[in-house]
Amino acid sequence: MAGESLGSLDEDQRAALRAEQVGFVFQSFQLLDSLNALENVMLPLELDGRRDAGRRAEQLLQRVGLGHRLRHYPRQLSGGEQQRVAIARAFASEPAILFADEPTGNLDAATGARITDLLFELNREQGTTLVMVTHDERLAQRCESALHLEAGRLKEDVA
Repeated sequence: MAGESLGSLDEDQRAALRAEQVGFVFQSFQLLDSLNALENVMLPLELDGRRDAGRRAEQLLQRVGLGHRLRHYPRQLSGGEQQRVAIARAFASEPAILFADEPTGNLDAATGARITDLLFELNREQGTTLVMVTHDERLAQRCESALHLEAGRLKEDVA
């Protein structure tokens, strides 16, 4: 499906493409409260039929520093820990492209800096294209290229 016009795909094909090729990290984490950290990361892998879902999820949670919090539910985790679970979930299926919408917006500065470092580390390790929306100029400066939008219009390319 890569290289194919999205307009030529039906809804099922677009959903399959999203599931196979695209990851998302949201400002508000979007974890399921009824699932623990391990289950939240396993879910997209299980939906994709991966037999290694548990092992892969545990590896990623270890990688983001949460190996000791596998069985904790979102309400038992700090904001930074919840965002690390969300990042592990986003990278679990090894997406070709990952969209991050204000990934540090709900975090204090120190936690946001750690989350940023983690995003860029996983990005390099997995070779994922990272597309990020942010109002944080320091975060934008770490990107290879940046576009500045004002009132919905491209103002300048600040790369």
